[in-house]
Amino acid sequence: MKNQSAFLSRLGSGIGSFTKKNVPLMILIFLMILFSFMSENFLTSRNIITLIRQVSFTGISAVGLMFVMISGGIDLSIGSQIVFTNVLLAIMMVDWKIPPGLAIPLILVVGTGLGTINGFLCIKLKIHPLIITLGTSAIFKGFGYIINRSRNIMGFPDSFRWFGQGYIWGIPVPIIVMVVVALIGSFILTRTYFGRKIFALGGNEEAARLAGVNVNKMKVYLFMICGFISAITAVLLLSRVFAGQTITGQGTEFDCLTAALLGGVSFKGGEGTVFGLITGIIIIGVLNNAMQLASFPDFSQTVVKGSVLLIAVAFDVYQKNRKAKETVAKVAA
Repeated sequence: MKNQSAFLSRLGSGIGSFTKKNVPLMILIFLMILFSFMSENFLTSRNIITLIRQVSFTGISAVGLMFVMISGGIDLSIGSQIVFTNVLLAIMMVDWKIPPGLAIPLILVVGTGLGTINGFLCIKLKIHPLIITLGTSAIFKGFGYIINRSRNIMGFPDSFRWFGQGYIWGIPVPIIVMVVVALIGSFILTRTYFGRKIFALGGNEEAARLAGVNVNKMKVYLFMICGFISAITAVLLLSRVFAGQTITGQGTEFDCLTAALLGGVSFKGGEGTVFGLITGIIIIGVLNNAMQLASFPDFSQTVVKGSVLLIAVAFDVYQKNRKAKETVAKVAA
């Protein structure tokens, strides 16, 4: 009887621990079950592929944002970076007649440069990244509008269409790119010394500095990574839409931030996993997809997404406070 009681106790403890560590996954499963009853088209293979392809663009950018957030920073200029690089890439191929094979690497360099600007301004001005990237967001977007000149840029080579509309073994290319970026990101964060320095920086910047981490250089590197990945998203989006527009990419940072917080990436830094991030991305996709199937008005979808962001932030703060209390309790004991 005692053995049975001990077993049940361990089982209950294990289930509780699993639930706490996988809250985003539990939410996703709940939503999937709920919406499958609300719409018979929701769980069809065609709709699931469409859903994942829709979120893949945001998912790619979110990996870059996660690197910055784990270090304790934030980048609100992601959407504007995509606007600028998307329009510039369109101009390169249409106005300047640069072939995609050369234009794409060039735009990745440009995207990395935009990230470098963010990182450089943060360390030189010593202002919180939220303020810096809010300012550069307006600048990048403004330059996008200036070089676009209110045009709908079209006339790309047909070969360029493959990146956003093509398939590999029946799987859309953007989904494959998201998986590859996520796997590389996960490897860097969990299996490399560079990844450990990112978590150390987000956990305690001063302690990381005393441990020998070059904090300023790390911050610049992380914003560079974020800019590079945002440029990848711009390439895929331009290929998908097949028209250079200043509306492409706007608001991406909102979905990335919401998904990151839902997936367990802490707003204060030091915590986060790629698995949790991708789960958060899919949660956002499920909500968007379900509301579209239910014919929700656009403004209603915006209200829902804003509410989800507030809930995610509140939950992050709750988790931080709970862990702090547990730590204090252990020290006192």
